[in-house]
Amino acid sequence: MISLIALILSLSLIMCLAYKGYSTIITAPIVGLLTLLISLGLNSHLMANYTEVYMSGFANFVKSYFPLFLTGAIFAKLIDEVGYGKSIASFITTKLGKDKAILAIVLSGALLTYGGVSLFVVAFILYPLANILFKEADIPKRLIPGTIALGAFTFTMTAMPGSPEIQNVIPMSYFGTDTFAAPLIGITASIIMFTLGMLWLTRRAKKARDNGEGYGNHTDTNRIDSNEKLPNIIVSIIPILIIFITNFTLSKFYFPNTDGSYLNQYGITLDKVSGTWSVIIAIVISIIYIILLNYKKLKNLNNTLSDGVKNSFLPLLNSSAIVGYGSIIKALPIFTSIQTGIMNISSNPIISEAISVNIICGLTASASGGLGITLSALAPTFVEMSQKLSISPEILHRIASLSSGGLDTLPHNGAVITTLAICGLTHKESYKDIFVTSVVIPIFTTIIIVAIVSIKFAF
Repeated sequence: MISLIALILSLSLIMCLAYKGYSTIITAPIVGLLTLLISLGLNSHLMANYTEVYMSGFANFVKSYFPLFLTGAIFAKLIDEVGYGKSIASFITTKLGKDKAILAIVLSGALLTYGGVSLFVVAFILYPLANILFKEADIPKRLIPGTIALGAFTFTMTAMPGSPEIQNVIPMSYFGTDTFAAPLIGITASIIMFTLGMLWLTRRAKKARDNGEGYGNHTDTNRIDSNEKLPNIIVSIIPILIIFITNFTLSKFYFPNTDGSYLNQYGITLDKVSGTWSVIIAIVISIIYIILLNYKKLKNLNNTLSDGVKNSFLPLLNSSAIVGYGSIIKALPIFTSIQTGIMNISSNPIISEAISVNIICGLTASASGGLGITLSALAPTFVEMSQKLSISPEILHRIASLSSGGLDTLPHNGAVITTLAICGLTHKESYKDIFVTSVVIPIFTTIIIVAIVSIKFAF
């Protein structure tokens, strides 16, 4: 009982501190270790858990994602520096109209994530564009994180058939499926999430406009000068197309047909790293393209690259701190008890799966982490239960993926903290919209899908 209370207080405290704007780099290890101390008392071995559990989770995240954060931040800085961001923003504003800024960013985020670009990288790419578009449309800057979240953290992450995002890839190895599992369910869920998300954001923008609230005064704001000569739109979108096409080609054709046996000496398999490698290579090629094409325009390339590097550090460290905190939570004895208790909620594997994945993702503040933990422990049970009801593995795959995109984006989630840091905004200013678009709406959508599927197999 003490352990459960400690866990609840721990989650409440770290979410509250994140919302108040305290750095998770400081709060995450402190709250995690306090949780251990309350739960285990003198047997908590605080220093051992700090260096071997917390820091292992922290370091593993840095090891896996530092190249993505670094290259993504440099790429975003370069397209801003050479004017490609302004060019794209100007084109979208002209073609769709200033009032379509929210739609433009949502669709851009969806395109990038569906193309396989990491959620963390997408935030780096989209922010310079959103910054300009929202200023031109005079939409409050505080709505940018929620808009990015809708385009990147929802339907293309968990619902769209064929999505290469890790949340749609993890279930494959447990259910023997592919990324296109249960396409009708996935498309239906995508439409619901997109529609409700757009309704919410446009309503928020209209309410702000009616109240006389504009973009706001922000020192990092760029504007499009009507007299400024901007790069050609085709030239401007080529770097993004390079990322999309290169990533798709490497991940779908090159690496799947490459002999990865040499990786055995490193203790890994090619399928575990090829997705990350594909994105890193794609972004690096795009960076090189921008530099070569604009070498004379980049008068101080060293400063530009240095600024990009600096921009990657804080988001990376914040996210790593939360992953470290999740590692401590997973090590608590109560964590296993919670997993077991969830299975007793319902004899329906779809309901049990949806609830268990959501809760574990919330506890670990990670969609991929929570999904992996849940399926590694419970997937065989879900499969056995589903066979008795003639429920296909494809449905289990889609429900698992959908469920990972709910409680994962609570205030202490790494992607949330990263996005807010990139946008230069606080939880108090912008988390409400992130919560609605990436927590409330996805959970509501999952409930609808689970209800429909459950009714179908009840008769």
